[in-house]
Amino acid sequence: MTRIPDVVRHALAFAFVTVMAALAFVGLIWLLSRVADSVGDAWADAYVIDDAFGLPSADVGLVLGTAPYGVGGQRYRTLSYRLKAAADLWSSGKVKYLVVSGSRVADYDEPTAMRAGLIALGVPETFIYRDFAGFRTWESMVRVRDVYGQRRVIVVSERDHLARALFIGRHIGMEAWGYPARGLTYTGFQGEFLGGLAMLRAYYDVVVNRSRRIGPKVAIGVDPAN
Repeated sequence: MTRIPDVVRHALAFAFVTVMAALAFVGLIWLLSRVADSVGDAWADAYVIDDAFGLPSADVGLVLGTAPYGVGGQRYRTLSYRLKAAADLWSSGKVKYLVVSGSRVADYDEPTAMRAGLIALGVPETFIYRDFAGFRTWESMVRVRDVYGQRRVIVVSERDHLARALFIGRHIGMEAWGYPARGLTYTGFQGEFLGGLAMLRAYYDVVVNRSRRIGPKVAIGVDPAN
């Protein structure tokens, strides 16, 4: 019987240990993401209100942005559902103004697309403020507090996304409530895993990422809408 050289045996042992360690790490991340997801669901149950008239009144409704179009040019229903919910929230009189928060990079402009959609749904332009630096949920929540001066806000997105936004908002000293749009942000096995990772990132943000957002302040209702 041919003896396997020591160098090969050591390499195989190292490969085995590496694979097992990687599997253990992935398993740990999966477990933590499921726990984070469960915690997020609890926050949603506590602060997401399906009936606009059951919400407290606030000066501002914060509409979280998403891509209007997919890579193939198809229109995403997710954004249209958020805008419909935001328009309904404004029409109910529970908020006076809407801040649409998303990304603007080169010729990609989420807030402007969101404003156009809201105007088409009957919300006057003078009641819509565009936040062009809402690159992540964390940024949108911190900026509505620090740049727009809001301590009580009603956030509009899908229920599972709202869980993360409200978790962040409540942990940075805001009275944040949620008004859900139709559907879910994260669906299927892959979506649930990504949603769990996003919730884990929210834990990191509220514990480690404590910096305030500085820059020109916007006085809602005093400064003209942009």
